[in-house]
Amino acid sequence: MEDRNGDYERLEENSRCVVNGDAVPPNPTNGKRWKRFVKWILLSTLLGILVLVVLKWIGPLFMSKVMVPFIRWEMETFSLRSLTILIFASMVIFPIVLLPSTPSMWLAGMTFGYGIGFLLVMAGVAVGVTLPYFIGSLFRNQINNGYLENYPQQTSILRLAGQGNWFHQFQAIALIRVSPFPYPIFNYAVVATDVDYCPYLLGSLVGIVPDVLFALYSGMLIRSLADVSQDPADPPALQMILKVAGFCLAVAATVLIGIYTKRRLDQLREGEIME
Repeated sequence: MEDRNGDYERLEENSRCVVNGDAVPPNPTNGKRWKRFVKWILLSTLLGILVLVVLKWIGPLFMSKVMVPFIRWEMETFSLRSLTILIFASMVIFPIVLLPSTPSMWLAGMTFGYGIGFLLVMAGVAVGVTLPYFIGSLFRNQINNGYLENYPQQTSILRLAGQGNWFHQFQAIALIRVSPFPYPIFNYAVVATDVDYCPYLLGSLVGIVPDVLFALYSGMLIRSLADVSQDPADPPALQMILKVAGFCLAVAATVLIGIYTKRRLDQLREGEIME
């Protein structure tokens, strides 16, 4: 291209283009979009292959070698009354010793289903979150000096729970329970934030409901898959498809609830900073 002085200027084809006499660099957005699109296709393909492998080989092998023997051992060893006591005791003891209670919820779903299983788990949760609250109150200074000072990001979330009136404390506790904050640690650390017991208990019971329902459904699905693996000759295909679809919907709902909870906690933090 000839410039005003009669000299020639060589433009790289891919480096810039001329619009109204001005050199404009190319827009790299299209290339990034294609790369992102290809990346999502590859990830979706790999995920689909992984799901197919799990459903075709790993899942049936796990059911026949692990879950079916476990369910048989459970039915032959424990009565319903013994299982009720075992599940309730584990829901109480596990939070005290900082162990997750999800396996106990699975067992409740496999054994009792939604109705009785939900009542049993919630009763255990009520006691399981109460004992660490009062035990932690005996070591409040150690919690302040040890945990809260070493983990400032988690501390900022905990501080939200101890501010405001009764309803604010209840709301903050419920949101923190739904969020991915470590459940057993929260039971002890919350005493350092001046949260009253009643909003702590009610917020904990409300906030943990999605996790309980998801865990119970998972246990029921595991039991159904184990029953099908024992008698694969005539499996109820439609029923199993509906249960698996329901499980996928439960996973999606849990993810959406987690996203909403994170946004609400961020809004509460921003309000705290502005005040």
